[in-house]
Amino acid sequence: MSLSSNVENLSPQIIRHIAKEVADLTKDPPEGIKVIPNEEDITDIQATIEGPAGTPYAGGLFKMKLVLGKNFPSEPPRGFFVTKIFHPNVASNGEICVNTLKKDWTSDLGIKHVLLTIKCLLIVPNPESALNEEAGKLLLEQYEDYTKRAKIYTEIHAKPPKFSEPVSTDAISEGPIAKKHAGDKKLLDKKKKEKKKILKRL
Repeated sequence: MSLSSNVENLSPQIIRHIAKEVADLTKDPPEGIKVIPNEEDITDIQATIEGPAGTPYAGGLFKMKLVLGKNFPSEPPRGFFVTKIFHPNVASNGEICVNTLKKDWTSDLGIKHVLLTIKCLLIVPNPESALNEEAGKLLLEQYEDYTKRAKIYTEIHAKPPKFSEPVSTDAISEGPIAKKHAGDKKLLDKKKKEKKKILKRL
């Protein structure tokens, strides 16, 4: 389902307004939030949110997107987490339930406000409007279990790639192609051992 048709439904004035806000957010992003403009479809806004410190999401990098409907800005955008996350206000399909995006919405609230609201939700979840009932229940009744589960999800799904470090063979051995490369790793280890033997003889 292509959502790019929304561009045709929005007035040029609104399109210009969105483009300007996205450009401003790209130039001067809110702390911990990075907006990735979609050149082909301005109504599909991609962003990454760093897991806030002191939360079970700390250390994670969460990809999300905002989809602006044909009635934007009189109706709020819909928010989705692309990265899997264990959170009371995020459904299993990634849809985010934020009251501000529904009942408290006014047309002068912009994209930045929405992104900041979602980031706040990572800091203070709202179990009253839970889309993930299990997470909401754990948050209220067994906070430690909720934290553990959310941390595991963060570890598995939201770890940002480390670009600064060279990719080692260990990194390969963790992925789905591990089996294919396990043989290569053994071969490498064998070569290293042989090399050591040769050096000892010298």
